[in-house]
Amino acid sequence: MEHSGPIRLRIAEAGTTLGEVARRVLGEAAAAQVLTHGGAWVGRERVQEAARPLLIDDEVALSRPPSGVYAEVTIDPRWILYEDADLLALDKPPGLYVEATPWDLAGNLRVALAAFLAQRGGTAHALHLAHRLDRDTSGVLLFSKSPEVNPALQRSFAGGLVQKMYLCRCVGVPNQSIATIATGHGRGARGQFRVYPLDELGRALPAGGGTVKLMQTRITVLERGWEAALVQAEPITGRTHQIRLHLAHIGHPLLGDTRYGGPSRWGQHDLSYHLLHAARLSLPHPRSGVPMTIQANDVWWTRDYPASASGAA
Repeated sequence: MEHSGPIRLRIAEAGTTLGEVARRVLGEAAAAQVLTHGGAWVGRERVQEAARPLLIDDEVALSRPPSGVYAEVTIDPRWILYEDADLLALDKPPGLYVEATPWDLAGNLRVALAAFLAQRGGTAHALHLAHRLDRDTSGVLLFSKSPEVNPALQRSFAGGLVQKMYLCRCVGVPNQSIATIATGHGRGARGQFRVYPLDELGRALPAGGGTVKLMQTRITVLERGWEAALVQAEPITGRTHQIRLHLAHIGHPLLGDTRYGGPSRWGQHDLSYHLLHAARLSLPHPRSGVPMTIQANDVWWTRDYPASASGAA
C-alpha cells in the first residue's frame, strides 16, 4: 500500500493521548509501528511516547514510509571502499536513505553503519555525513569517524576543494558533447526544488525558502544511443537534486527519475530507481591534506540494467 504523505490532525478535545489518536486513525499494529519508528510528530517535535498527553489545537502528523514498508538496513563489509581512523567511504546501494526520515529514525545508512562499527570493534563512533546522496543515487558516500576532522572536511566542501563525478543515463542525447549548464536553484510554491532563470538569482522565495542560488553543472556525453545517452556530470555547485534538475531542464531527464519527468520503464526494463551513480570523489584528506580519490565499484551501476545507452535488451 502506498501513502501519499503524512496524516495530519488538529486535536479538538483535551484528555486524549498520542497513542490513542494514532490507534484510532491507523489501527493498533500500524500505530505501534509509527510510534516505535519515530513517525509521530506533535507540532515540530518527534514523539515516540504513546502516553504523551495532547492539548486542544495541537497539530499531530503521523508519517509512514511511501511504500508502506519500513526499511531494515544492514551493512555489507564489501560496501566499504575506503577506511582509516578518520574516514569511511561506502559504495552506497540505490534505494536506501542515508539518514533519518520523517517516518523512520532507524532505517538508514548512518544508523546501520554505526551499529556495524560498534559490533565489529566494540567502539561507538560519532559518525558525521560529509555529504549526502539521494535515496536512489548509488556510489561513493563519505562519513567521518572522528569529530576532530569535521571542521577541515567542511572547509574542503565549502571551499570547492572537493570534486565529484557522476555517471547517469538520460533520455535522448544532449546537443553538445561538452557543456556547462548554469541556472538558478530554489524551492517552488509546493516545496519541491526547481530551476529558476539566471536573472532571478538572489530573489527571495516565499515561506522562508531563502533566495534563488546559482547552480552549475558540467556535462560530458560519453556514449550516444538512438534514444538515450551515458553522461558524465560534474557539479560545480552543490545544490539539492542538482544533476537531476539540470538534465531535466535541458530536456533530457534521467532514466527512472519520474519526479522530474523521466520514464519508469525503458526498453524491456522497469526502472525501480533513477540511473545516477556517484562514481568518484576527490578531496584532500582532512587530517594530512594529502590528495585522495575514492572510486566506486560498478556493481550497483550495472546490476539491473543493460550497458547499452539505448536501453535495448
